[in-house]
Amino acid sequence: MDIALFLDFDGTLAEIAPRPDAVQVEPGLVEALERLSDRLGGALAIVTGRPVSVIDGFLAPSHLDAAGLHGVERRVGGALSGVRAEDHPELRRQVERLHAESRALTDVLIEDKGASVAVHWRLASADDAGRAEVLVKDAAESLGGAYRLQLGKAVGEIVPAQATKAHAIRAFMERSPYAGRRPVFFGDDRTDEIAFASVNADGGIAVRVGDGDTVATRRLPDPAAVRALLRDWAAGGRIDPEALPPA
Repeated sequence: MDIALFLDFDGTLAEIAPRPDAVQVEPGLVEALERLSDRLGGALAIVTGRPVSVIDGFLAPSHLDAAGLHGVERRVGGALSGVRAEDHPELRRQVERLHAESRALTDVLIEDKGASVAVHWRLASADDAGRAEVLVKDAAESLGGAYRLQLGKAVGEIVPAQATKAHAIRAFMERSPYAGRRPVFFGDDRTDEIAFASVNADGGIAVRVGDGDTVATRRLPDPAAVRALLRDWAAGGRIDPEALPPA
């Protein structure tokens, strides 16, 4: 099967950590991804809410194709395109507000990504987590229709309205070496469901990592299972996403 493989990072390739900067990449993962990319003729990309530069840090020294910030940034064949933080003055004002209003909340983290911002409350108490969610919802509402709020696992992120992983994957599929292949996307969170639906509609295969309701048609239990599968594919095993367990 000629597939184009798209992989989320947090919760899919690597286990989610209490803080975004504390994620650990399993030894050998980078080499396996590079071998698998070669086997797929280069049709492998990381599709993530993280900036591409941050993914490069985790997956150094590799520079795989990638969509960052839910598609605000894209790199294909080494050429990176995207939107600068200064192109979002209204968002920058809300980032300042989020920093100021979250200071009284213990263990709430504001992750400024330039063209988007995420509020994390994984480590916060129930009360402060609730306040953090209200805070990010208010900030998103203040920005109007140019931005949207997406809620994930103990995180709320404000992103440009046109930025989705679905759009990113479809943009990849219009270019070589992805064009003409069958898209396969692995993701783990509520934020990935839009892309799952899009991949399904385009005749591809969506794979949910972990539990929870999903529109994906296949499922793996955790990132360790994803890595084991990718290592097998990279080593020459049969690439058959349709053989994965049903969701």
